[in-house]
Amino acid sequence: MGLRSRLSSVFKGREEFELTEGSIGKPLFYLSLPIVITNLLQTAYNLADTFWLGQYSTEALAAISFAFPMVFLLISLGMGVSVAGSVLVAQHTGAEEEAEAEYAASQTVTFAAIAALLLGGVGYVFVGEFLGLLGASPDVLPLATSYMEIIAAGLVFMFGFFVFISLMRGYGDTITPMLVMLGTVVLNIILDPFLIFGFQANPLFTMLGLGGLEATLLSLTGYTGSGVGGAAYATIFSRAVAFVVGLAIMFRGERGVEIHLDDMVPNLSYARRIVRIGVPASIEGTGRSLSVNLMLVIVGFFSTTVVAGYGIGVRVFSVIFLPAIAVARGVETMTGQNLGAGKPDRAAEAARLAGLVTFGVLSAVGVVVWVAAAPIAAVFTDDPEVVEVTTQFLRYVAPTFGFIGVMRAYTGSFRGASKTLTAAAISVLMLGFIRIPVAYALVRPGNVGLPFAPMNYTGIWIGFAVSNVIGAVLAYLWYQRGTWRDADVTGGPSAADGAEGDAEEELSASMVDD
Repeated sequence: MGLRSRLSSVFKGREEFELTEGSIGKPLFYLSLPIVITNLLQTAYNLADTFWLGQYSTEALAAISFAFPMVFLLISLGMGVSVAGSVLVAQHTGAEEEAEAEYAASQTVTFAAIAALLLGGVGYVFVGEFLGLLGASPDVLPLATSYMEIIAAGLVFMFGFFVFISLMRGYGDTITPMLVMLGTVVLNIILDPFLIFGFQANPLFTMLGLGGLEATLLSLTGYTGSGVGGAAYATIFSRAVAFVVGLAIMFRGERGVEIHLDDMVPNLSYARRIVRIGVPASIEGTGRSLSVNLMLVIVGFFSTTVVAGYGIGVRVFSVIFLPAIAVARGVETMTGQNLGAGKPDRAAEAARLAGLVTFGVLSAVGVVVWVAAAPIAAVFTDDPEVVEVTTQFLRYVAPTFGFIGVMRAYTGSFRGASKTLTAAAISVLMLGFIRIPVAYALVRPGNVGLPFAPMNYTGIWIGFAVSNVIGAVLAYLWYQRGTWRDADVTGGPSAADGAEGDAEEELSASMVDD
């Protein structure tokens, strides 16, 4: 069997499996596997930045530990638009309403662009103040600010590609975004060392034994790199390429969902529908982001070494939890399409199967991480103190990895049923009312009267572990209530409704003018 045949047996396109008929395990696998790889590639952006900036300086590493949560916050504030688009496309596709699915996709692109421009502008203006509130030290704050200003200015490109991924996933095509992501990640990895270090003391040239070439390039260009800003430039440029390619694919409509320029004219009636589904999803994502940021405030009570170790640990988790996130996205699509087709029992079975599988897989991964925590930490830094902190962080949280899989599977099904408010409530309870209070109570940097002695920063790691377990139990019990089954999956304004509404508004305006 050739390589192409082997790949075809693992990665099947949307036309090769049915989400609303037949077995559940196989379509969920074929839908989720490309999402796992896409998310791995997406995380490679951050990991590449972490690796190269770790070679640059500890201050640079600490800077992106502060910057990444703010990136996450900006994206989370706008992610509701892409979630709404994915859910609407999935539901209309399951109901075999092709025109409505295309209209939903077109409107989503428009409102995502508007949201990105607004959030990017606000982020650019207030980045310094926000990072200052997080407790960034004077030697770290300028570096983190430089990185975030560049990211905020190019936020529309990051949003654009996320929307492309979401819309294609709602239709059931997860392979095309994976292939586009692969090309742009390679581009980012190539650009990172050159834009960070330039042609002076660049470790890439040292690794390759090309010191002479480096000296020649330095004499020709005089470029000594942009440091932390260089990592941001590499990321934005790569995202921009991905966004342009994604738009071209959707306009052509040969793979996945198609968008049309005429359908992209903003429809305020449809915007209300996107807001109804999307705002709770934004709240969920923002809640996750704020928990990371608020936890960073607690971490900031300790040394730069602890901040750097926390940043590495969070980045490692972002990779480890990719299967759970991917399966949750697959469950979201399967739930949306099956509810659209009038098959809620099939949607429930998909969520149950996903929860069981991700619990088993991530629990096994947790064992591996517990054993190999120190070597994993050493990949990102050669500072022994940072390695020690990161190792401890990983070992405290690793035994609870499986519970993240359970929570993600059921909240994904809630989103697919348009119950984004329920998914948001579970996340906010887990993070805002469990993780942060537990961590703060155990660390207690101030005078908080509790009947036990305060701990060191290990209390933060315990907060993560406790919240993972409680979040999974809460999601499971809430899902068993079955309230998600009564979702109205295809109601709301359509393209025709939008045109009719616009005509009514024009008539009203002319009557007022008269």
